[in-house]
Amino acid sequence: MNKRTLKKSINAICDEIFAEAVALSLYDNDRNMENDDALIRSVIMLRANYISRISHPEPGMDVQAYYKDLRDKFTAEAQQIVDQLNA
Repeated sequence: MNKRTLKKSINAICDEIFAEAVALSLYDNDRNMENDDALIRSVIMLRANYISRISHPEPGMDVQAYYKDLRDKFTAEAQQIVDQLNA
């Protein structure tokens, strides 16, 4: 997977999570608005963090290992946010 494809994938995943978070905060009156706002902010920060990390890999680290680790960490953080949305 090249950098461009990885960026597009991260953007698409974050867009989906963001849309779901906004929809839940608008249409589910039983939810805590402060928690929803925090989750929305965390999606924005997640996207910004990982997109910038794609553009600026850590020097001295094996490139394939770096991007594999980046994908794994992104997946874990995104799944954590989704789990919080579904709670």
